[in-house]
Amino acid sequence: MNLKLKIWRQNGANDEGKMVDYSLSKVSPDMSFLEMLDVLNEQIINEGGEPIAFDHDCREGICGMCSLYINGEAHGPDRGITTCQLHMRKFKDGDTIYIEPFRAKAFPVIKDLVVDRTAFDRIQHQGGFISVNTSGNTQDANSLPISKHAADEAMDAATCIGCGACVATCKNSSAMLFVGAKVSQYALLPQGQVEAADRVRNMVAQMDAEGFGNCTNTGACEVECPKGISLDNIARMNREFFKANI
Repeated sequence: MNLKLKIWRQNGANDEGKMVDYSLSKVSPDMSFLEMLDVLNEQIINEGGEPIAFDHDCREGICGMCSLYINGEAHGPDRGITTCQLHMRKFKDGDTIYIEPFRAKAFPVIKDLVVDRTAFDRIQHQGGFISVNTSGNTQDANSLPISKHAADEAMDAATCIGCGACVATCKNSSAMLFVGAKVSQYALLPQGQVEAADRVRNMVAQMDAEGFGNCTNTGACEVECPKGISLDNIARMNREFFKANI
């Protein structure tokens, strides 16, 4: 495959950025998208240029770091996958591919395609944990009955990897799907009830402080989420928030 690539290049958050054109030939359809970028970087280095900065770690759809906006879609033209799981067979010979960083006020560009997503970390620090005293003998796992439905929903919410695709694809740059998932995974379980009110108030307050927009229920976040996190989690977060403030 021969491809034309239009890639966002930017030295830092305070610098001007622009789209730069590249050509790449002999791309195997079996390559992952990140492997294609590796090959492009090797070509750029051999030509004496500066390689394109992009984020990655596990390359197995687990870490959520490979946050790229590809042809106007978070993680590219596929569903239920991260960028590292996207393969070049999704494109055709001669295609022009636009590659940009996730765009949101709360996700400033660090360099090229790398954005700072530590806003998510700060939200989790405000309540995405359980700090109940567990000194003494550890209880048996089955000593607190939990319905299978609640356990399944909590596990589904906990699959959120914090990649930020929900923010990138939302016209308001809302983080409510992410925060809703983090609130839900504890709100559904008895272990999370002790701190439930403080958790949701603190996490929502931090989300707002970070500059994320509000949800207007367009549902784009659920469509683009690589883990299929449901909009039900936003509704649950809203219920928990209202309950905490009554």
